[in-house]
Amino acid sequence: MSRSASELLLYCRPGFERDLAEELADKAAEAGWAGEAIQGAGGGFVRFCLADEEPANGLHRALPLSGLVFARQSLVALTPLSLDREDRLSPITEQAVESGWSFESIWHETPDTNDGKALGGLAKALTRPLESLLKKRGALRRKAGGRRLHLLWSAGDCVQLGLSFPGNRSEQLGGIRRLRFPRSAPSRSTLKLEEAWHEFVPRSEWDTRLAEGMQAADLGAAPGGWTWQLVHRGIHVYAIDNGPMDKALMATGQIEHLREDGFVWEPPYRLDWLVCDIVDKPSRVEAMMERWLVRRWCREAVFNLKLPMKRRWPEVRACLTRLEEALASAGVAAEISCRHLYHDREEVTVHVRLRD
Repeated sequence: MSRSASELLLYCRPGFERDLAEELADKAAEAGWAGEAIQGAGGGFVRFCLADEEPANGLHRALPLSGLVFARQSLVALTPLSLDREDRLSPITEQAVESGWSFESIWHETPDTNDGKALGGLAKALTRPLESLLKKRGALRRKAGGRRLHLLWSAGDCVQLGLSFPGNRSEQLGGIRRLRFPRSAPSRSTLKLEEAWHEFVPRSEWDTRLAEGMQAADLGAAPGGWTWQLVHRGIHVYAIDNGPMDKALMATGQIEHLREDGFVWEPPYRLDWLVCDIVDKPSRVEAMMERWLVRRWCREAVFNLKLPMKRRWPEVRACLTRLEEALASAGVAAEISCRHLYHDREEVTVHVRLRD
């Protein structure tokens, strides 16, 4: 790999560049890497440039995408190119070839903004001629270890080339998992739980870990967006909320609606799943989840932490640290993951699976 690939390029939700930059700086330092995070000025991406132009592949492996909260995609990247609009293809081709990279496919991507979407036509027009040039130069091949070339267009004359690797990348364009809203669901929040399952539970395991006849609790359930996902999988639900539940959802007969406070309610026996989308301080929600998990009241949990407008990464880190320490102190073995999903807004989604 060429030494010119001395930075990482990571995508995030526009407006969360600072949070991702702070997370990267902390985690890179913990892994023993020095560098500088450069924010993409509201464009939904961050560059992490390594000190002394060190190859970025080692850091890319040390910080897997699945372990990052605010990143949607993670790439080993070359220096951004400023292009002449009369000839965009030549410098792109030359940089890709000089890097020594080989890859099996090419993805053109734009920031998840209105300005970014306007670049879609340009990217589409350049796709075939660029593929032809890179095939002729031997960079685009049939067999190249599954590697993929990404072109992030931040403007019509500005592009950055990045390389992704199987097992350490998002397989969604732009790192965005777009889901179709089910018409019978009572609220759009249902997509947050569906995306969480795609993110945290391998699709091949849905039939065993999200199986018909399982028991779950939904804290803060009304009107039933998350409960709908559980019921749709054939799971029986304790819906805990003082507010009303959707009538059609209740008619399924799979729900016991208890008008109680989710922060104090206790299950009658151990459940398979706990889900929670309560709007409250993240520290209070984390403390509630800590109680459930330390006492082993569920086998798996998905819950959201609503974030403050400022210091979002420090708040997430503090909550996750408290949860990890509490479980370790209680001798509870668990797998903990946290991601800022596409259908999240000012919140992150946490998944915990206890290892019995």
